[in-house]
Amino acid sequence: MAQLIDGKALSLSLKEEMKGRIAGIEKEFGRKPCLAVIIVGDNPASRSYVRGKIKAAEFVGMDSRLVELPEDVSEERLIAEIAQLNEDEGVDGILVQLPLPKHIDEDRIIDAISLDKDVDGFHPGNVAKLWLGRPCTVPCTPKGIMAMIESTGTGISGKKAVVVGRSNIVGKPVAKLLLDKNATVTIAHSRTANLADTCREADILVAAVGRPEMITADMIKPGAIVIDVGINRVSCTAADGTTTFRLVGDVDFKSATEVAGYITPVPGGVGPMTITMLMQNTIECFLRRIN
Repeated sequence: MAQLIDGKALSLSLKEEMKGRIAGIEKEFGRKPCLAVIIVGDNPASRSYVRGKIKAAEFVGMDSRLVELPEDVSEERLIAEIAQLNEDEGVDGILVQLPLPKHIDEDRIIDAISLDKDVDGFHPGNVAKLWLGRPCTVPCTPKGIMAMIESTGTGISGKKAVVVGRSNIVGKPVAKLLLDKNATVTIAHSRTANLADTCREADILVAAVGRPEMITADMIKPGAIVIDVGINRVSCTAADGTTTFRLVGDVDFKSATEVAGYITPVPGGVGPMTITMLMQNTIECFLRRIN
C-alpha cells in the first residue's frame, strides 16, 4: 500500500515557516513582501483560485492586492494595469490569473509583466534562464512537485523519471528540474506509442496530461513515486437519475495505491503546494529586488 504524500500537510508546514521569515523581513527592511493578483471576469474556477492565493498571503503575513477587471476589458487596459504594478515599488510579485477571455492574447500579457516581478515563472526570460540553468523564478507547480518528491526522502539522482504531459506550465519545466537533479527523464504524452510500457519504467512518474484516471495500476512500476497533477471534474449518475460531480486526477488513485510506493491525492496533493510555492516565489522576488 502506497504512502500518501499529503500536500495539505506539507504546504501548511512550509507556510508556518514563512510566517517567521516574513516577520524577519519586515523587521529588517521595514515592509512585507507584496503580491498583486489581477483577475479578469467572473470565471468561478478562477475566482476560487484567486481567493485561495489571497488567503494564503494573509496566512503567512504577506501583503496582497487584488485588481478586478471586467470580462470585456481591452487588452490595452489590462497591459496598462500591469505597467502600473511594474512601476510600483511596493509590489514585489504580479500574477495575472489564467485563462483570460478569448479576445486577449495571453502571451502578450505574460510578456508585459516585469521579469523581476513574474512570480508565476511564465515570462520568456525566466523560461530561458530555467533551461540555461541560471537563477530564475521557477514555475509554482513544478517547484511544488519537486518539494513533494524530495519530502519522501528518496534520492532523485540516477532514477528514471517519466513525465506524462508536455505543457509549458508543468510538463516541460518539471522535466528540466528533474534533469537538474540528475534523473534520467522521458517526456511522454497521450500520443506516445506503448505509453504503458514507458510509464512502467519510471521510478518517478509525474502525470500531467489532463485526462481523468488515464494512468492505471498496470502502468505503474511497483514502489514508484507517483505525482498526480491532474484535476478533472467528472460526472456520476445515481440510480435515481441524479447527477453529481467529483474531482479526480490523471491517475486511478484507488488501484494505483496498491502498486506505488508514494502517491499524491486529488484533491489535497499538488494543488496546495502550488499556492505555497507562489508565496515562496513572492518572497524570493522581494529579496532579489531589495538586495
